[in-house]
Amino acid sequence: MKIAVLGAGSWGVTLANHLSLLENDVYVYTRNPKSAEEINKLHTLERYLPGTILHDQLKASSDVKACLTGASFVILAVPSQQMAALLKVIKDDIPKDAIIINIAKGIEVGTNRRMEEVVMDILPQAKYVTLSGPTHAEEVIQQIPSAIVAASHVRDYAEAVQDLFFSGELRVYTNDDLVGVELGGALKNVLALGIGIVDGIGFGDNTRAAMLTRGLLEMTRLGIAMGAKQETFSGLSGMGDLIVTATSPHSRNRRAGILLGQGKTLDETLQEVGMVVEGIKTTESAHALGKELGIDLPITNEIYALLYEDQSIEESVKNLMGRKKKKEMEPMIGSNELKSK
Repeated sequence: MKIAVLGAGSWGVTLANHLSLLENDVYVYTRNPKSAEEINKLHTLERYLPGTILHDQLKASSDVKACLTGASFVILAVPSQQMAALLKVIKDDIPKDAIIINIAKGIEVGTNRRMEEVVMDILPQAKYVTLSGPTHAEEVIQQIPSAIVAASHVRDYAEAVQDLFFSGELRVYTNDDLVGVELGGALKNVLALGIGIVDGIGFGDNTRAAMLTRGLLEMTRLGIAMGAKQETFSGLSGMGDLIVTATSPHSRNRRAGILLGQGKTLDETLQEVGMVVEGIKTTESAHALGKELGIDLPITNEIYALLYEDQSIEESVKNLMGRKKKKEMEPMIGSNELKSK
């Protein structure tokens, strides 16, 4: 069947390659004609996947309408902050029966909308699924065994995506908690950024472990307040994605945090990473959501202060370690019990 992948970053092209290996007719849309030519003629994408040879049947084009025509599945592989702008341009070209698969992990700045809300606002009849989990492109492209989650409010849509991607190298689970899966995928980038800062400072395993566990609590707090299920944050799209993003050398959010922890400015950091760091903008959205909902997010708030209020790392560490004494285990039933006191 024909599949359109909109966006030629590392993760979008990795999934396109995976689906080509499963004998699908896959077209990657890229705004850059040189990238399209490289994929079509050389079967490489050196900027994002150096040293990788792509499937020779994978096709790329700068003509988005040609990519979309006749597609049974449309994969949205652009950064979260660019999603709405792209959809407004192409909405009339998307086949009405196509299943829309979002792989972006972020929350829209200014509106604080999850990707489902962004997509459904522009495509209200969309058959929508989010694909999320602990899956670095650098490993999936090498067919290293991995697991991922297809989440949708409609079981048939999630199972269709499960069937599409399932292979001996990629195990796909389904989940009906779309809110939780999307929030887990977005919020873990914020925490991975913070843990990268901790690593950049030179702190050790104790600090990293504390940040992981207390950060997971913050993700769960905010998720429940927004209608997610607690157990989702213990799964692949929550704890699983947090662990891999906060500890892996492949993680651009962790890499950005390390550079910040070593004293680089935000502009210097983004230039050196050379790719979109979703956690930067998601920190802004998560901080705003915490204030709006009255949810206690101490780690997120300190990362926000570092990025957007010129607060020093030393001050953030002092603030976190100097908070008033608390019990470790806190109520997790209903948002009212999770509000800061």
